Amino acid sequence: MPEMRQSSLVVVANRLPIDDSVAPDGACEWRRSPGGLVGALHPLLRHTPATWVGWAGGAGSAPALPDVDGVRMHTVALSRDDLRDHYEGFSNATLWPLYHDAVEQPQHHRRWWEAYQRVNQRFAEATAEVAEQGGIVWVQDYHLQLVPGLLRALRPDLRIGFFLHVPFPPPELFMQLPRRAELLRGMLGADLVGFQRAQAAHNFAQLVTKVLELPATDRRIGIDDRVVRIGAFPVSIDTAEMAALAARPEVAARARRLRRDLGDPRQVILSVDRMDYTKGIEQRLKAYSELLASGDVKVRDTVLVQVAMPSRERVGQYQILRERIEREVGRINGEFGRVGEPAIHYLTQPFDRAELAALYRVADVMAVTPLRDGMNLVAKEYVAARVDGAGALLLSEFAGTAAELPEAYLVNPHDLEGLKQGLCAALRASPTDVGQRMRAMRAYLHQHDIRAWARSYLSALDEAGALINRLASTDGTLDGAARVPAPATPAASPATHHAGG
Repeated sequence: MPEMRQSSLVVVANRLPIDDSVAPDGACEWRRSPGGLVGALHPLLRHTPATWVGWAGGAGSAPALPDVDGVRMHTVALSRDDLRDHYEGFSNATLWPLYHDAVEQPQHHRRWWEAYQRVNQRFAEATAEVAEQGGIVWVQDYHLQLVPGLLRALRPDLRIGFFLHVPFPPPELFMQLPRRAELLRGMLGADLVGFQRAQAAHNFAQLVTKVLELPATDRRIGIDDRVVRIGAFPVSIDTAEMAALAARPEVAARARRLRRDLGDPRQVILSVDRMDYTKGIEQRLKAYSELLASGDVKVRDTVLVQVAMPSRERVGQYQILRERIEREVGRINGEFGRVGEPAIHYLTQPFDRAELAALYRVADVMAVTPLRDGMNLVAKEYVAARVDGAGALLLSEFAGTAAELPEAYLVNPHDLEGLKQGLCAALRASPTDVGQRMRAMRAYLHQHDIRAWARSYLSALDEAGALINRLASTDGTLDGAARVPAPATPAASPATHHAGG
């Protein structure tokens, strides 16, 4: 067994940020998809001594992996049952749809909850082994909401942060969960709980008050003899890295070739999504189809490139979604396409960063229209890649990014007519209007990049630790509020039993 090494910064996430294969020389590479967790944390950790705790992919024992860019990889084993019940089940068939406005009906099975507890305990134990005394642990996302509480029980010396990358639902939706109290208490094991938007922090505070009967504001929650800080920390990208990549001569040349390959249309619309029912792909295709039918958009002048990367392919809902989308793409191309001129170029293969940057530079309109999204970093990548100052961003009001980039052409993706009007507005906008909007968005992103996000969160986590120390040593007050006493045992939440498991 390899020697256990400890680290002062430990990132804990469901998945390790590496590809599924190891080269003959034993080397691993970062696994980076458009946007997402790895894209956000990669530029930070490659220059910071750290350990990443996560699952390496595949079922069975946890393999020993080499460091990647100086980041230690510490694997957690998951069995086939764990993958089925924890990952595909409770995480992605219960929590994911519920947190995304119940776009699909969440499912509840008792064995899924048992697996979720079991896997979270395993992650907490693995983290406790590798974290240095008094170190910092940063737990990521909805798969691991119990880990902060479990880890605090094992290692009370640690500074623990938790960050939720997806939306956090309003109380009326979260209250549907049979194990709502346990999930909230798990998150409250952290010293700082971060969300993408202030509304999510408000929802969390409301639920803590309602379900656990704890004193809470939108900034702080009292539990036992501690104060947990909460707040909004909108995640971002490495703006400079994407801009530099997009400015490379070979990327610009590749963008020109791509445009020629597309038939050199007057305008190109691009969408880059994971294959997921929250991304609004079907609604977008329907809107585009109706614009073709009405003649507002003509195939010879305009082409849509839809990149839909496969996701959670073992989950039945995603298999059905892919079949529906592919059927609709076929229908639209059959009805409106010409020989050598498809209405939609539909791609499901992964793209490397340079190819994505070239696609971003080709797109006259970037359509990012999820039904609900915690942030959506693809929108930010597109803005960063437009070093030419051109390009129109069509953005859903229900993406977290909309709160930061109000200069985008904002639409309600649930409103088909509004979606069509927004798409036409972006296609027909004057170069002056497009340029002004893009300049404002680029200026914002240069000030609010991935490093600013990390500084903001980790500074708040450090302040949370200082706050804890002050409270432990005095009986003083904080912001005019008396020190929070240990709460009484909350009333038990109603037992809810669901079929299955």
